[in-house]
Amino acid sequence: AGMNKNSTRKSQAVNILFTMVLFLVFVLCALFTVLIGGKVYENINQRTEENFNGSVALHYVANKVRQGDRMGLVDVTEIDGIPVLEIKQEAGEDMYVTWIYCQDGWMKELFTFEGSGLGLADGLPVTECAGLDMRRDGRLITAVTKGKGGGRIMLSVRSGGALQ
Repeated sequence: AGMNKNSTRKSQAVNILFTMVLFLVFVLCALFTVLIGGKVYENINQRTEENFNGSVALHYVANKVRQGDRMGLVDVTEIDGIPVLEIKQEAGEDMYVTWIYCQDGWMKELFTFEGSGLGLADGLPVTECAGLDMRRDGRLITAVTKGKGGGRIMLSVRSGGALQ
């Protein structure tokens, strides 16, 4: 009878050990699920933010081009190696110019009168932007935002590159 008690104890110990190992595996699986879920959520959030920033920049450019096209003339030029959307408008005797461009991770806008001596560094930040490439081909202006959330927009303009 002494042998039987010993083997019962052994099997109880094995059962308890097995249950504990199973519980530990369950806890680890739950922990990894939470960690992986958190990472996935973080990635989705980051991607959404990047896409949002990219599309905000493009919509901003599109709206400015449409406004500028009605009131004056729209062109794309390059200043200090940076592509710049240039919108000129006359107000009485004066000629005003708006520059929209991307510099130091920001989309910036500078509104001033022509010949004011202000440069790209004087622009005000509008929204975060990984990079903005713009070019004009005839009546077509193409704007491309760089970075992971990058996009592209093509805009047709009526106004020519010089005052009619």
